[in-house]
This record gives sequence, structure tokens and C-alpha cells, in this order.
Amino acid sequence: MMDGDEYRESLHSLKRDVFAFGARIDDVVDHPLTRPHVNAAAMTYDLAHDPRYQDLTTATSHLTGRRINRFTHIHQNPDDLVRKVKMIRLLGRETGSCFQRCVGCDGLNAVYNTTYLIDQKHGAGYHSRLRAYLAYVQDSDVMVDGAMTDTKGNRGLAPSKQADPDLYVHIVERREDGIVVRGAKVHQTGGVNSHEVLVMPTTALGEEDKDYAVSFAVHADTPGLTFIFGRQSNDERKLGGDIDQGNPRFGFVGGEAMIVFDDVFVPWERVFMCGEYEFARPLVEMFSSFHRQNYGACKVGVADVLIGAAALVARYNGVEDASHIRDKLVEMTHLAETLHNCSLACSSEGQMTPSGSCYVDPLLANTVKLNTTRLTYEIARLAHDIAGGLLGTLPSEKDLHHPVVGPYMQKYLRGAAEYPTEDRLRVLRLIENLTGVSALVECMHGAGSPQTQRIAIYRQADLAAKMELAKRLAGIADEPRGPA
Repeated sequence: MMDGDEYRESLHSLKRDVFAFGARIDDVVDHPLTRPHVNAAAMTYDLAHDPRYQDLTTATSHLTGRRINRFTHIHQNPDDLVRKVKMIRLLGRETGSCFQRCVGCDGLNAVYNTTYLIDQKHGAGYHSRLRAYLAYVQDSDVMVDGAMTDTKGNRGLAPSKQADPDLYVHIVERREDGIVVRGAKVHQTGGVNSHEVLVMPTTALGEEDKDYAVSFAVHADTPGLTFIFGRQSNDERKLGGDIDQGNPRFGFVGGEAMIVFDDVFVPWERVFMCGEYEFARPLVEMFSSFHRQNYGACKVGVADVLIGAAALVARYNGVEDASHIRDKLVEMTHLAETLHNCSLACSSEGQMTPSGSCYVDPLLANTVKLNTTRLTYEIARLAHDIAGGLLGTLPSEKDLHHPVVGPYMQKYLRGAAEYPTEDRLRVLRLIENLTGVSALVECMHGAGSPQTQRIAIYRQADLAAKMELAKRLAGIADEPRGPA
């Protein structure tokens, strides 16, 4: 297994077309826009070598019997799923940010199960290819970007009905040695600092969409790939200073990018679905459930940091003993632990699949994510309430260090006299970072918008069985009754 420094070193050798702010980024490890995201991902490697956490951050490969990073593991039982949740919360606490490897782990598990199902019907040999690819991922401990979300164009039209056929990733050529694909994937967390890209379809497909039913893996430096790094709120603060970033070491959210596939060649040994459109929906649903499981873990780990920051700013403001402050901190904690309970529940109720791996309870996993779209906003609102109006009007770090106005800031922006002004400003910037637009939008739309969870919950609600329960207790006969 790599450690954080080895991970950073491995990125130096990747020669890719990465762009941000209209310019090329030659090295994502050292560039100020991308360096914090690299640092956050590096923590997933470092904690795997920390003896205190190895029961959470590592696992035993079912393929080789060797010790591996848990982010490359195929879940073997509900305990694996629970350990994943606890690991993710730990990483959220350690970074206060997104550490980016969850999506690749979830993609590997979803494709592992789906290739098995495809082979049971078609005997295509995809599962053996996936197992060989997985062994490479585990042995080399590479970071995998799970690429699902397409640009989608007109959301009211199927992929094959779009005015531009490239708005969903699709096969443009089938060759003797592989396939050629074209399109783009968006919102790719950790895309610019991953070694591998694992592509999956993004929606249920019909027979007319079979060219869009494609799953494959490519090296991140494969010819034809272009990475366009996404903007985030206040991201220019990364270009200079320290305090105004709020979380200078680990940054904001997950460093999302758009990845363009411009006639990219994929050899057959790295193709895991090629036209089997009827398996697109099961793959999407399985990936989504695995990914939604995470939200009561990573978001709760970050919430732990936010609760601490809110308590700290209350102390600096001199109101930590006020009863309404304590009530708000209790409510924040209650909401965070409610989310965590949901993630633990969907993991503990995991069931074995025909492939031999373990799958979360999908109804409970969707409940986790739907709750996240609400409760994290309330946690942020309470943090804003505790922090006070200075959170929205605080002058810049440059003013704090200015010879003329800096002394005024030191004098007039001090809270309780026993604490330095700078400490108060630092924690306010951290709260701003943790509750900014980018962070909350990711809570809303990451792993699917709220409506996608509602659709999944409706499908899995088993209303027919629940109606039978109601009929039995109400004394209603099974036979339909005519008018009295």
C-alpha cells in the first residue's frame, strides 16, 4: 500500500491535459488550486499506515489474501460495510473536506456485482476482466475516479434522442482490439488527481440506447482525455494567503472536474459492459445505493469539525455558557448522529449478492442521502446563527496584516479578551469554508438530486405489502366489495 508521499510522487509522473482558469496545470501536486485536494486524498493513504486505524482503513483482499487499502476492497459482509462508514467519518473529521476515493470504491463494487449478473445471462467474460482489473487496482493501490454522471443535455430525452449524440458517453467504434468512446463526464470528484477512470452509464437505457450502455476503465493519462477543473466559491483565495482559505491544507469540497473523452481507445480487457442495456439500471441503482450510504459518514465527519468550530467561536465570542448556544450545539449533534445512524443501519442490514459480495440495504441507503439534503443545511444554519454576522462581512487577511488598518482589525474585531483576534478570525473563515455554497450544493446533488432518492424510495417502499397489513388489521376482506 502507498503512503501519502508515495501517492503524491506517483501523480508527478502522470502527463495529462488538465486545465483551470483558462490555463494548463502541469503538476496537480504543486498547483495551489489542486494541491489541497491532493492533500485530502493523501490522507486516505496515510491513515492506512496508522496502527490506530488499520482495522478501519485496511482490509484483506478476497482475491489475493493480502492486506489492502479499504478503498480498493470488495465488501464481503455487513461488517465491511460498517467499517467503511466508520472509516469515512474518520477521514471527514481528519480533513474537514472531501477525500475523494469513495466514488471509485463504490464504482468497483457496483461493477463487480453487475458484471457477474451480465455474465450469468450472456457469458460475456466481463467478470473475469473486472477481477483482473481489481487485482491491479489493489496491488498498485491506485486512486480510481468513478465516472458516472453525463452532461445529459435535454433531460427530457433519452441519450439516443439528443440533438448531439455526444452528450452521453457512448461507443463510436467497435474494433477487433477494443472500442472507441466519445463524450464527457461531469462533477468528477478527485478527477484531476486520480490514476484511473472507471466509467459507468448514468441512467436506465432502452435497446435504442445500447451504444450508451458501456462501462470501462482507462488510465488517467490515456490519449484523448482532457480534464477541466471546476470553479468553487472563493477558490481564488487558494492563490495566496492562509487564513482566508479557512481550511488551507485540505481545501473545499472535492476538486470536481469535467472529463472529456475525445475518441478514446479502450482495449477489450478493460471493457466491462458493451451494449447490454438492460443492465444499465441495475448498475446505476447499485452504485447510487453504495454512494448514498456514505453521506451519513463523510458529511457527519465534516459536521464534527463544524460543531467544534461553532463551539469554539461561541467561546471566542464570550457566549459559550449561554443556554441557547448549548441548545443549538445539542441540536447540531443530534442531527449529525441521526445521519450517522442511517449509514450504520443500511450497512448493518447489508445482504450478500450472487457475486459473493455484500450490498447495502438500498431503501435505507436512499433514506440516508435524502436526509442529508435537509439536515446538513440545518446544521449549517445553526452554525451561522452561533457565529454571528461577522461571518458574512469579515475583511480580508491582507487587511489584517496591513500596517495601517491591521491594528484596527486587531483592536475592534477581538471577542473575549483572553483569546487572540486572529484565532477568532481563523475559526470564522473555517465555518465559512465548511458551510459555503460548494459544500452545501454537494450535499444536495452529490450521489443524485433529492428526486432520485424519492424515486428509489417509492420503488422500494413495498406499498402493496403495507396495504395488506392495513387491510388485515382493519378487517377488510381480500375480495373487492361492490357498492352497499
